[in-house]
Amino acid sequence: MKANAGQIATAIDRAAAGNGDIRLFLIHGPDESGAMELAARMARAIGADAERIDLDGASLKAQPGRLADEAASLSLFGGKRFVRVTAMGEESLEAVTLLLGLPVAGTPVVAIAPSVKASGKLVKLALSAPAAMAFACYVPEGADAARIAANIAREQGVRLTGSTAATMVAGAGGDRAILTREIEKLALYLDAAPDRPKEADEDVLARIGANIDDSEMARAIAAVIDGAPAVFGPEMAGVEAAGMAIPMLRGLSRRLIALADMRAEVDSGASAESVVEKHRVFWKEKASTIRALRRWTAPQIAAGVARVRRAERGILSGGGAASVTVAHDTLAIAGAAARR
Repeated sequence: MKANAGQIATAIDRAAAGNGDIRLFLIHGPDESGAMELAARMARAIGADAERIDLDGASLKAQPGRLADEAASLSLFGGKRFVRVTAMGEESLEAVTLLLGLPVAGTPVVAIAPSVKASGKLVKLALSAPAAMAFACYVPEGADAARIAANIAREQGVRLTGSTAATMVAGAGGDRAILTREIEKLALYLDAAPDRPKEADEDVLARIGANIDDSEMARAIAAVIDGAPAVFGPEMAGVEAAGMAIPMLRGLSRRLIALADMRAEVDSGASAESVVEKHRVFWKEKASTIRALRRWTAPQIAAGVARVRRAERGILSGGGAASVTVAHDTLAIAGAAARR
Protein backbone atom coordinates (compact mmCIF):
# COMPACT_ATOMS: atom_id res chain seq x y z
CA MET A 1 0.00 0.00 0.00
CA LYS A 2 1.04 3.60 -0.53
CA ALA A 3 1.85 5.80 2.47
CA ASN A 4 2.57 9.44 3.22
CA ALA A 5 5.15 10.60 5.79
CA GLY A 6 2.74 10.53 8.72
CA GLN A 7 1.30 7.13 7.85
CA ILE A 8 4.66 5.40 7.50
CA ALA A 9 5.96 6.93 10.74
CA THR A 10 2.87 5.70 12.60
CA ALA A 11 3.10 2.26 11.00
CA ILE A 12 6.78 1.94 11.92
CA ASP A 13 5.98 2.77 15.54
CA ARG A 14 3.18 0.17 15.55
CA ALA A 15 5.43 -2.50 14.01
CA ALA A 16 8.15 -1.77 16.58
CA ALA A 17 5.58 -2.30 19.33
CA GLY A 18 4.60 -5.65 17.81
CA ASN A 19 1.30 -4.37 16.40
CA GLY A 20 0.05 -4.08 12.84
CA ASP A 21 0.29 -6.32 9.80
CA ILE A 22 3.05 -4.51 7.87
CA ARG A 23 6.18 -6.64 7.51
CA LEU A 24 7.95 -4.60 4.78
CA PHE A 25 8.53 -0.84 4.76
CA LEU A 26 9.92 0.05 1.32
CA ILE A 27 11.36 3.57 1.29
CA HIS A 28 12.31 4.69 -2.20
CA GLY A 29 13.25 8.00 -3.78
CA PRO A 30 16.36 10.20 -3.83
CA ASP A 31 16.32 11.36 -0.19
CA GLU A 32 18.54 8.61 1.19
CA SER A 33 19.18 10.56 4.37
CA GLY A 34 15.44 10.80 5.05
CA ALA A 35 15.11 7.07 4.41
CA MET A 36 17.94 6.30 6.84
CA GLU A 37 16.20 8.46 9.43
CA LEU A 38 13.03 6.39 9.10
CA ALA A 39 15.14 3.27 9.64
CA ALA A 40 16.63 4.95 12.70
CA ARG A 41 13.09 5.65 13.88
CA MET A 42 12.43 1.91 13.84
CA ALA A 43 15.58 1.35 15.91
CA ARG A 44 14.55 3.96 18.48
CA ALA A 45 10.98 2.72 18.68
CA ILE A 46 11.87 -0.94 19.01
CA GLY A 47 14.37 -0.27 21.79
CA ALA A 48 18.11 0.05 22.36
CA ASP A 49 18.45 -3.65 23.19
CA ALA A 50 16.91 -4.83 19.91
CA GLU A 51 18.97 -6.79 17.41
CA ARG A 52 19.42 -5.19 13.98
CA ILE A 53 20.19 -7.42 11.00
CA ASP A 54 21.90 -5.49 8.21
CA LEU A 55 21.56 -6.68 4.61
CA ASP A 56 22.00 -5.00 1.23
CA GLY A 57 20.77 -5.39 -2.32
CA ALA A 58 23.89 -7.20 -3.50
CA SER A 59 23.67 -9.88 -0.81
CA LEU A 60 19.96 -10.44 -1.52
CA LYS A 61 20.68 -10.87 -5.22
CA ALA A 62 23.10 -13.68 -4.34
CA GLN A 63 20.81 -15.18 -1.66
CA PRO A 64 17.18 -14.17 -2.35
CA GLY A 65 15.81 -16.42 0.39
CA ARG A 66 17.82 -14.83 3.16
CA LEU A 67 15.42 -11.88 3.64
CA ALA A 68 12.46 -14.20 4.27
CA ASP A 69 14.60 -16.41 6.52
CA GLU A 70 15.66 -13.46 8.69
CA ALA A 71 12.10 -12.11 8.88
CA ALA A 72 10.78 -15.47 10.02
CA SER A 73 13.58 -16.12 12.52
CA LEU A 74 13.42 -15.46 16.24
CA SER A 75 16.12 -13.92 18.36
CA LEU A 76 18.35 -16.45 20.11
CA PHE A 77 17.75 -14.62 23.39
CA GLY A 78 14.07 -13.89 22.87
CA GLY A 79 14.53 -10.15 22.33
CA LYS A 80 13.15 -7.89 19.64
CA ARG A 81 14.82 -7.62 16.25
CA PHE A 82 14.38 -5.94 12.88
CA VAL A 83 16.00 -6.11 9.45
CA ARG A 84 17.47 -3.09 7.69
CA VAL A 85 18.25 -3.41 3.99
CA THR A 86 20.33 -0.70 2.31
CA ALA A 87 20.97 -0.08 -1.39
CA MET A 88 18.03 -2.24 -2.42
CA GLY A 89 17.28 -2.30 -6.15
CA GLU A 90 15.23 -4.22 -8.66
CA GLU A 91 17.60 -7.15 -8.19
CA SER A 92 15.87 -7.75 -4.85
CA LEU A 93 12.45 -8.41 -6.42
CA GLU A 94 12.70 -12.16 -5.81
CA ALA A 95 13.78 -11.65 -2.20
CA VAL A 96 10.84 -9.32 -1.52
CA THR A 97 8.43 -11.71 -3.25
CA LEU A 98 9.57 -14.52 -0.97
CA LEU A 99 9.24 -12.27 2.09
CA LEU A 100 5.69 -11.22 1.25
CA GLY A 101 4.77 -14.84 0.51
CA LEU A 102 5.49 -15.96 4.07
CA PRO A 103 2.41 -17.00 6.05
CA VAL A 104 3.90 -15.40 9.18
CA ALA A 105 6.87 -13.05 9.66
CA GLY A 106 7.40 -11.54 13.07
CA THR A 107 10.47 -9.46 12.27
CA PRO A 108 9.77 -6.15 10.46
CA VAL A 109 11.92 -5.14 7.48
CA VAL A 110 12.89 -1.57 6.57
CA ALA A 111 14.26 -1.46 3.02
CA ILE A 112 16.01 1.63 1.64
CA ALA A 113 15.86 1.73 -2.16
CA PRO A 114 17.04 5.17 -3.38
CA SER A 115 17.67 4.09 -6.98
CA VAL A 116 14.42 2.29 -7.81
CA LYS A 117 11.76 4.03 -9.87
CA ALA A 118 8.19 4.50 -8.71
CA SER A 119 7.10 2.74 -11.89
CA GLY A 120 9.42 -0.24 -11.28
CA LYS A 121 8.37 -3.78 -10.39
CA LEU A 122 9.66 -3.55 -6.82
CA VAL A 123 7.52 -0.54 -5.90
CA LYS A 124 4.49 -1.95 -7.71
CA LEU A 125 4.83 -5.18 -5.72
CA ALA A 126 4.95 -3.28 -2.43
CA LEU A 127 1.97 -1.11 -3.42
CA SER A 128 -0.15 -4.16 -4.23
CA ALA A 129 0.73 -6.20 -1.12
CA PRO A 130 -1.38 -5.78 2.05
CA ALA A 131 1.67 -6.64 4.18
CA ALA A 132 3.90 -3.97 2.60
CA MET A 133 4.01 -0.19 2.72
CA ALA A 134 5.78 1.98 0.14
CA PHE A 135 6.84 5.57 0.76
CA ALA A 136 8.45 7.88 -1.81
CA CYS A 137 11.10 9.89 0.03
CA TYR A 138 12.11 13.21 -1.53
CA VAL A 139 14.25 16.02 -0.14
CA PRO A 140 11.76 18.44 1.48
CA GLU A 141 11.71 22.06 0.39
CA GLY A 142 10.12 25.31 1.53
CA ALA A 143 6.95 25.03 3.57
CA ASP A 144 7.05 21.22 3.44
CA ALA A 145 10.50 21.20 5.01
CA ALA A 146 9.45 23.60 7.76
CA ARG A 147 6.38 21.47 8.46
CA ILE A 148 8.56 18.35 8.77
CA ALA A 149 10.85 20.18 11.20
CA ALA A 150 7.86 21.26 13.28
CA ASN A 151 6.53 17.69 13.39
CA ILE A 152 9.90 16.24 14.44
CA ALA A 153 10.17 18.91 17.13
CA ARG A 154 6.65 18.21 18.39
CA GLU A 155 7.57 14.56 18.95
CA GLN A 156 10.45 15.79 21.14
CA GLY A 157 8.21 18.16 23.09
CA VAL A 158 9.44 21.33 21.35
CA ARG A 159 7.25 23.91 19.65
CA LEU A 160 9.18 25.88 17.04
CA THR A 161 7.92 29.45 16.85
CA GLY A 162 8.36 32.17 14.25
CA SER A 163 10.95 31.35 11.60
CA THR A 164 12.79 28.84 13.81
CA ALA A 165 11.69 25.81 11.76
CA ALA A 166 12.89 27.36 8.50
CA THR A 167 16.18 28.38 10.13
CA MET A 168 16.83 24.85 11.37
CA VAL A 169 16.01 23.35 7.96
CA ALA A 170 18.43 25.75 6.27
CA GLY A 171 21.13 24.97 8.83
CA ALA A 172 20.72 21.24 8.20
CA GLY A 173 20.89 21.72 4.44
CA GLY A 174 17.51 19.98 4.09
CA ASP A 175 18.99 16.76 5.52
CA ARG A 176 16.40 15.06 7.74
CA ALA A 177 18.95 13.05 9.69
CA ILE A 178 20.95 16.16 10.62
CA LEU A 179 17.72 18.06 11.30
CA THR A 180 16.52 15.36 13.70
CA ARG A 181 19.82 15.31 15.59
CA GLU A 182 19.78 19.11 15.91
CA ILE A 183 16.20 19.07 17.22
CA GLU A 184 17.14 16.36 19.72
CA LYS A 185 19.97 18.60 20.97
CA LEU A 186 17.51 21.50 21.15
CA ALA A 187 15.10 19.43 23.25
CA LEU A 188 17.95 18.39 25.55
CA TYR A 189 19.03 22.02 25.94
CA LEU A 190 15.46 23.06 26.84
CA ASP A 191 14.83 19.96 28.99
CA ALA A 192 11.74 19.41 26.84
CA ALA A 193 9.70 16.23 26.45
CA PRO A 194 6.20 15.39 25.19
CA ASP A 195 4.88 15.63 28.77
CA ARG A 196 6.67 18.94 29.41
CA PRO A 197 6.67 20.88 26.10
CA LYS A 198 8.81 23.97 25.65
CA GLU A 199 8.93 26.72 23.03
CA ALA A 200 12.00 27.51 20.93
CA ASP A 201 12.54 30.76 19.05
CA GLU A 202 15.45 32.35 17.20
CA ASP A 203 16.96 33.58 20.48
CA VAL A 204 17.18 30.00 21.77
CA LEU A 205 18.89 28.90 18.56
CA ALA A 206 21.35 31.76 18.89
CA ARG A 207 22.23 30.73 22.44
CA ILE A 208 22.84 27.13 21.35
CA GLY A 209 24.82 28.24 18.32
CA ALA A 210 27.11 30.24 20.55
CA ASN A 211 28.26 26.96 22.12
CA ILE A 212 29.40 25.55 18.77
CA ASP A 213 32.52 27.11 17.32
CA ASP A 214 32.14 27.04 13.53
CA SER A 215 35.79 28.03 13.25
CA GLU A 216 36.75 24.55 14.43
CA MET A 217 34.87 23.09 11.47
CA ALA A 218 36.54 25.52 9.06
CA ARG A 219 39.98 24.74 10.48
CA ALA A 220 39.37 21.00 10.16
CA ILE A 221 38.40 21.42 6.49
CA ALA A 222 41.41 23.64 5.83
CA ALA A 223 43.74 21.08 7.45
CA VAL A 224 42.50 18.35 5.09
CA ILE A 225 42.80 20.52 1.98
CA ASP A 226 46.26 21.75 3.02
CA GLY A 227 47.50 18.24 3.80
CA ALA A 228 48.06 18.77 7.51
CA PRO A 229 46.95 15.57 9.30
CA ALA A 230 48.66 16.60 12.54
CA VAL A 231 46.52 19.75 12.67
CA PHE A 232 43.37 17.93 11.56
CA GLY A 233 43.27 15.49 14.51
CA PRO A 234 42.73 18.00 17.35
CA GLU A 235 40.35 20.11 15.23
CA MET A 236 38.25 17.06 14.33
CA ALA A 237 38.01 16.10 18.01
CA GLY A 238 36.36 19.46 18.70
CA VAL A 239 34.02 19.04 15.72
CA GLU A 240 32.89 15.60 16.88
CA ALA A 241 32.41 16.80 20.45
CA ALA A 242 30.06 19.49 19.12
CA GLY A 243 28.12 16.93 17.06
CA MET A 244 29.15 18.65 13.82
CA ALA A 245 30.84 15.74 12.01
CA ILE A 246 28.29 15.54 9.18
CA PRO A 247 28.20 19.32 8.53
CA MET A 248 32.01 19.25 8.48
CA LEU A 249 32.05 16.39 5.97
CA ARG A 250 29.54 18.15 3.76
CA GLY A 251 31.53 21.36 3.93
CA LEU A 252 34.64 19.40 2.95
CA SER A 253 32.75 17.77 0.09
CA ARG A 254 31.58 21.17 -1.21
CA ARG A 255 35.16 22.49 -1.00
CA LEU A 256 36.52 19.51 -2.94
CA ILE A 257 33.80 19.79 -5.60
CA ALA A 258 34.58 23.50 -6.01
CA LEU A 259 38.26 22.59 -6.35
CA ALA A 260 37.34 20.01 -9.00
CA ASP A 261 35.62 22.68 -11.11
CA MET A 262 38.61 25.00 -10.83
CA ARG A 263 41.11 22.19 -11.41
CA ALA A 264 39.37 21.37 -14.70
CA GLU A 265 40.08 24.93 -15.86
CA VAL A 266 43.73 24.61 -14.78
CA ASP A 267 43.99 21.36 -16.74
CA SER A 268 42.64 23.25 -19.77
CA GLY A 269 45.58 25.64 -19.62
CA ALA A 270 44.53 28.43 -17.24
CA SER A 271 46.81 29.49 -14.39
CA ALA A 272 45.78 28.80 -10.81
CA GLU A 273 45.91 32.52 -10.06
CA SER A 274 43.57 33.46 -12.91
CA VAL A 275 41.10 30.71 -12.00
CA VAL A 276 40.98 31.89 -8.38
CA GLU A 277 40.30 35.44 -9.56
CA LYS A 278 37.62 34.27 -11.99
CA HIS A 279 35.76 32.35 -9.28
CA ARG A 280 36.00 35.30 -6.87
CA VAL A 281 37.48 33.24 -4.07
CA PHE A 282 37.30 35.04 -0.71
CA TRP A 283 40.53 36.94 -0.17
CA LYS A 284 41.43 35.03 3.00
CA GLU A 285 41.26 31.74 1.06
CA LYS A 286 43.06 32.80 -2.13
CA ALA A 287 46.53 31.63 -1.15
CA SER A 288 45.36 28.27 0.22
CA THR A 289 43.17 27.68 -2.86
CA ILE A 290 46.09 28.35 -5.20
CA ARG A 291 48.22 25.90 -3.19
CA ALA A 292 45.43 23.32 -3.36
CA LEU A 293 45.07 23.70 -7.14
CA ARG A 294 48.77 23.03 -7.52
CA ARG A 295 48.73 20.11 -5.11
CA TRP A 296 45.55 18.25 -6.12
CA THR A 297 44.93 16.52 -9.45
CA ALA A 298 41.43 15.84 -10.79
CA PRO A 299 41.55 12.06 -10.02
CA GLN A 300 42.82 12.75 -6.51
CA ILE A 301 39.97 15.21 -5.87
CA ALA A 302 37.44 12.62 -7.10
CA ALA A 303 38.95 10.01 -4.77
CA GLY A 304 38.73 12.49 -1.88
CA VAL A 305 35.04 13.18 -2.55
CA ALA A 306 34.35 9.42 -2.62
CA ARG A 307 36.06 8.97 0.75
CA VAL A 308 34.11 11.86 2.29
CA ARG A 309 30.81 10.42 1.10
CA ARG A 310 31.74 6.99 2.44
CA ALA A 311 32.48 8.51 5.84
CA GLU A 312 29.13 10.33 5.81
CA ARG A 313 27.27 7.13 4.94
CA GLY A 314 29.07 5.44 7.84
CA ILE A 315 27.67 8.02 10.28
CA LEU A 316 24.14 7.89 8.83
CA SER A 317 24.11 4.10 8.96
CA GLY A 318 24.58 4.27 12.72
CA GLY A 319 27.44 1.78 12.81
CA GLY A 320 29.44 1.53 15.99
CA ALA A 321 32.68 2.27 14.13
CA ALA A 322 31.32 5.41 12.44
CA SER A 323 33.71 7.82 14.18
CA VAL A 324 36.65 5.55 13.35
CA THR A 325 35.61 5.52 9.68
CA VAL A 326 35.40 9.32 9.62
CA ALA A 327 38.81 9.70 11.22
CA HIS A 328 40.38 7.08 8.93
CA ASP A 329 38.98 8.48 5.69
CA THR A 330 39.59 12.16 6.42
CA LEU A 331 43.09 11.51 7.76
CA ALA A 332 43.79 9.48 4.62
CA ILE A 333 42.74 12.45 2.45
CA ALA A 334 44.90 14.83 4.48
CA GLY A 335 47.82 12.41 4.41
CA ALA A 336 47.58 11.96 0.65
CA ALA A 337 47.52 15.75 0.22
CA ALA A 338 50.58 16.05 2.48
CA ARG A 339 52.52 13.57 0.33
CA ARG A 340 51.71 15.62 -2.72
